[in-house]
Amino acid sequence: MSTGALPAREPGLLKPAVLWLLLLAPLFFSTYGFATWVTAQRDDVGSLVFDWERQMPFWAWTIVPYWSIDLLYGLSLLLPRSREELKRHALRLLTAQLIAVSCFLLWPLRFTFARPELDGVFGWLFEVLAGFDKPFNQAPSLHIALLVVLWVCYARHSQGFWRWLVHGWFALIGVSVLTTYQHHFVDVPTGALAGWLCVWLWPLDRPSPLFSARLAQDPRRRQLALRYGLGAALSGVTAFTWGGTALWLIWPAVALLLVALNYALLGAKGFQKRQDGRLSPAARWLLAPYLAAAWINSRLWTKKHPQPDQVVDNVWLGRLPTTAELKDSPFVAVLDLCAELSLSSQPLRAYQSLPVLDLCALSPEQCREAAHAVERLRQQGPLLVCCALGYSRSATAIAAWLLHSGRAATVDAAIGQIRRARPQIVLQAAHRQALETLISSKRAAHVH
Repeated sequence: MSTGALPAREPGLLKPAVLWLLLLAPLFFSTYGFATWVTAQRDDVGSLVFDWERQMPFWAWTIVPYWSIDLLYGLSLLLPRSREELKRHALRLLTAQLIAVSCFLLWPLRFTFARPELDGVFGWLFEVLAGFDKPFNQAPSLHIALLVVLWVCYARHSQGFWRWLVHGWFALIGVSVLTTYQHHFVDVPTGALAGWLCVWLWPLDRPSPLFSARLAQDPRRRQLALRYGLGAALSGVTAFTWGGTALWLIWPAVALLLVALNYALLGAKGFQKRQDGRLSPAARWLLAPYLAAAWINSRLWTKKHPQPDQVVDNVWLGRLPTTAELKDSPFVAVLDLCAELSLSSQPLRAYQSLPVLDLCALSPEQCREAAHAVERLRQQGPLLVCCALGYSRSATAIAAWLLHSGRAATVDAAIGQIRRARPQIVLQAAHRQALETLISSKRAAHVH
């Protein structure tokens, strides 16, 4: 969501926008109607409703914001300012449709509350809606999934008063799915997860993670992928076995599954850390349970020694700082090796993100890139090299710089130098191997 001036609009976007609408609109109504028809033929469709929902008020007037999403859907295709942005936005809308309709067919649910009789304009709007939208197609709410995608789009293209208006109106649409008696509560958070998944799958600032998927060759990454995958399975089974409040475990299950995919296929790019130090909004929402646990874990491990340590030549090693810690520190530059946690780079003169998966060693190429980054960033002033704990990834980066700059002749010498400053560092065989490879390649380059 930009805060500055919007970029110039590419010419000739009206035609592809209309073509996308001509594709998406019939697909929306046909697939949604098909899912409703199939579910109506079944006699085993259940419902999932909490007792407290029976106190939910019915506000007839909220049918207006509820219906407005159809208009906002069509107009949203006119907002993108480039062909690539238009394509990504359309793919988000299409993916939301595919995810929701697939779930409607596999796990159909029925809405159970009866609406009061209405007349007038609101009654007519409900009557038109009932002609197409039957009490099926519940979780995840396609209305909410599309709401997330559209909200992100409109907020990105609005500023000032108009942005606040966008936030208020889209929040009202979100409430309306409950107050019009269209959805039960469980449909809302599941729909939001589906919507953010679409935004995550089709980011605007980088290629889709689908295109960079490669099966991990590192045994450590595969091992961690299996562990997170088992955690996701346990959370999911518990959620559906116990039901009720335990259904919130669907969120940790989704988060752990995505983390498992990052380790198995996507790498650090799956966390979508941007060059401003923050994870993308989609990653933050989808991975929130995991991110909260990772942050707490980092604070518990470093509770007894939260401060960074100076290694040499105004290069410091430490954990990922908070914004308040960064503002109160002497650092003007940061090299951030943490893939999974956000950092606000706003107070800094210079910042670079080199995301590496937690509990994994840097590759020789990443060691070389880190060494160059340290040398460049330290010219700005006091430099903090950090990761979640400041024990492994960031320590490897400084070791690589010590070796590459000639401040250490051997891996053992580099590690010893760092350990004297920060005894807690943990560099295992894989870290040492990457550093040895860095030295070998440097020597080979000198020979040639």
